[in-house]
Formats: sequence, structure tokens, C-alpha cells
Amino acid sequence: MTEADPLYNDWIHQQLRVQPDGLALYDLTADRPFSWRQFNDRVDALAHRLIVENVGPGDRVAYLGLNSSDVVEMFFAAVRIGAVYVPLNFRLTAPELSFIIGDCTPSAVIYDRTFQGVIDAIDTSVMPPVLIETALDGSDSGYEQCLITDRGPMHAAPANADTLSMIMYSSGTTGKPKGVMYTRRMMLASALNLLQPSEASPESRVLNVMPLFHIGGMQFVLMAVKFGIPHLMMRSFEPAAMLDAIGNTELNISNIGGVPAMWSAMSLMPNIDEVDFSRIRVAATGAESVPAPMLEEWQQRGILLQEVYGMTETSGVVCMAQKADLPEHMGYAGRALPYGDVKVMKSDHEEAAPGELGEIWMRGASVTPGYWNRPDATEEAFSGDWLKSGDIGRRDETGRLSVEDRIKDMYISGGENVYPAEIESILMAHSDIREVAIIGVADQKWGEVGCAIIATISGEALELSAVHALCEGNLARFKWPQHVVMTDALPRNSTGKVQKFLLRQQHC
Repeated sequence: MTEADPLYNDWIHQQLRVQPDGLALYDLTADRPFSWRQFNDRVDALAHRLIVENVGPGDRVAYLGLNSSDVVEMFFAAVRIGAVYVPLNFRLTAPELSFIIGDCTPSAVIYDRTFQGVIDAIDTSVMPPVLIETALDGSDSGYEQCLITDRGPMHAAPANADTLSMIMYSSGTTGKPKGVMYTRRMMLASALNLLQPSEASPESRVLNVMPLFHIGGMQFVLMAVKFGIPHLMMRSFEPAAMLDAIGNTELNISNIGGVPAMWSAMSLMPNIDEVDFSRIRVAATGAESVPAPMLEEWQQRGILLQEVYGMTETSGVVCMAQKADLPEHMGYAGRALPYGDVKVMKSDHEEAAPGELGEIWMRGASVTPGYWNRPDATEEAFSGDWLKSGDIGRRDETGRLSVEDRIKDMYISGGENVYPAEIESILMAHSDIREVAIIGVADQKWGEVGCAIIATISGEALELSAVHALCEGNLARFKWPQHVVMTDALPRNSTGKVQKFLLRQQHC
């Protein structure tokens, strides 16, 4: 039996004591606001149903679909009864989802009815008997019908720091996805880490458009619910809708975040210069290298983008630039936040000096204990209690972290290491480049050289000479791309990261 630790008491119950009628959650897409009392009642109603369906402590409850207030209810209902929530990436194919469902063996799957065809295509041998569909907007559905509303308040299952509460599958850009295990300790550390640099309080209004199957979206939920901050959300990211929400004085949004591709998409909207950003106190970005021209462009609009760094395995951000760092230290993801340690390693046994490149390693309360059903992958990912990220970075003399690239994206040209993100940042200064990715391709003379894969705003082709003109005076010649390939758009995964492995498959 789990030995309860009061530090990990139910977060919604905590808010119910201090602000029962305050705004907890507002689903903007469905226009559904919920007070903490209403939110708690719906979590109870779903939790009662899960128990009736014989879902208990340690059992998995999976969800497939878009964002909704329903999704937040699912997560906290599972947590309330001691079950383990498993968000599924709705952009995966049926065979990929069949693998994940077969790996985590859920007792129940709840799904957005938009994805009925995908559900029907999943291998029936891995599907549980409990399947519940939802419309995501409160209208008639299996989800609304299954809620049990005529029973009394539910006491939360006992929990402590090591209680497993979520399994979030990595994006699986190489090999099969791995299930990252989340404990209550990680969830608390995640909420705490994000709170201070977000300058958030119950008077804040957090807008969340990130997918909730990714920690980038879920970390906003954890922070908001733990600290009683009203959380506004959208079904998915739409640049026009996000700009409308930011400009809405009644919503009074103060905190926003998004991957660089989202910021780029908003900057291309025709009404961008008409939007009032003055109410935004904190704006975060991360998940991949952030081009300097993008940071400078948003600074001109009065938005100091605070870069973040973290992984699924670290329950979100472990570094985040403080507003006091900006704009002087623009381009850095800041120092390590309180519940995680960070270092940069030249090798498995030698730490890099300030300014030197190396692999980013992390440890602390926010770091996962390992991968579900994968002790081999857990052992490979860790050195003692340090998680090896696979990311290249450097720290300055004060400990501020600059994330340079992924180890697997680096290539070697004429014996020199080349980091694509550095080149991409330079090329993004071109007024017609909408997005660009650099990959290494084989070359008889130099071993590998750079290939720039470019999408332009105008749709016109860009010559190699124009690329070299941008590199002149900014990059050593061995870093200059020697090939240009035009494309309509770069392939990205569900979190907005460019899928360079697909580009290498196509062009190498």
C-alpha cells in the first residue's frame, strides 16, 4: 500500500479550499469556462466512472485527440484515483499507436471522435474493452454520458514522491518511441521550475496552445493548477486565433509560449502590427534553436522572448532565460532552474570549460527515473544520476546555457565539426527566407558539406550565391553550405521540431 505524503495532496482540492468560485480553466475553442468547484466536480464525475470500469491505482488511462478542457479533466481524474495518464500523439499512424498502446497496456482509452478512423485502424489485440469517445465541447457524447454526477466528493488516492502518475512517449525520431515515466516528484518540480521565471500568480492569465501530449503544453497545466492560475487553452495552434486572443482586453492574457515555428507563423500574419502586446508579461520559446533574427524581430514589437531548454525526460524546462537577462544575454536559455542541475561535458569524464562545446547533462527532482519497460534504454541514457541529453551546448562564465544543436545533426567537413543551428540562424536574416534547415551531405573532397533546404516567403528560388552572401563575414568558409534545395515547407513533428532525419533520407 502506498505510504501517503501530504506534500502530494490533490492539487485541485487545494485550490477548492482557497478560491472555489475563481476561474480555473477556460476552453476558448468551445467557449467553456470552469470555476475550481465546477472543474473539481467534473474530475470527480469521471473518476467515479473509471472506478466503476475497474480502473485502479497503477492502471493506465490513455487519451488520443486534440486539446480540450476534457483532457485536463482526464489527467486529474486519473491522478485522483492513483492511475497513470498516457497522452497519445494524434499525429501518429495507427501502427505507431498500436505499438505505444501495446507497450503501456491501458485499461481505458478515451478519444476525440475526430479520430474515430484512426481508432478503428489500431490493432484490436492491444485495445482495452473500455473505449470512450468525446466531442470535446460538452455536447452529447460517450464522455458526457459516462460521467457519474450523483455521488459524493471523492477522496484522492494516497500518493508520495515516487508515485507514477504519467507516461509521456518521446517523439521517436529514431527507433521506437520510449515511454518517459513521470512521478509526483517530477510533476511538482516541473510546476515549481516554471513558476518563478513565468512571474505567474492567480492574477495572471496563461494562454496554452501547445499540444497536451507534449510536456511543453502539459507543463503549463501543471503550473496553473498547482498554483491556482487561470489557464486558457485552444484546441490547437492557429496564428490568427492566437493573435485575436492576445489582443482581447477581456481575456487579459499575460503569459504565452510557443515553439519558434509558432512565433514565425504569427509574425507573417497580415494584422501583426495591429495587435496590442502590451499586456504580455512573459513570452517563452524553445524546443529547438531560436534564430537571432526572430528574437530581434519580436523585441521590436516589445516582446522579449525568453528562451527555455528542457526535454520530455526532464518534465519540461530546466533552464529559462530571466527577463533581467534580456536583451543583453539574448540567445541564451538562462541558468539552471532550482529543481535541476545542468552541466556541459566534453566527454563522459571531462566537464567543458566556460565557452567550450559539449553534451548537456542534467539531474535533479525534475528528471525521470527512466523509461517504461525499457531498462536498457534507461541505462544507456544515464551516467550515474546524470541524464545525457544528446544536445550540444556551452555555458558562459555565469552558468548561462546556450543550446547549439543536436549531436546527431552535427556533421564533419574537412575535419571540422559543423553545427547546423549556427548557420540556420545566420541565413534567417534573409528577408525572404521563411524557414531553413542545414544538413550534411556526402562530398568527395571534404567528406561532408552543408546543404541548405529553404522555404521562402515569396515562393521564389534562392541562389547559392545569395546564401554565400549571408555567410560572408559571419561564418568560416568550411561552414558555408555548398548546395541549396528549395521546398514548400520543412517537415516538422507534432512539437514543431524540424525532422532532419527525413531530410537526410530524402537528400543524402
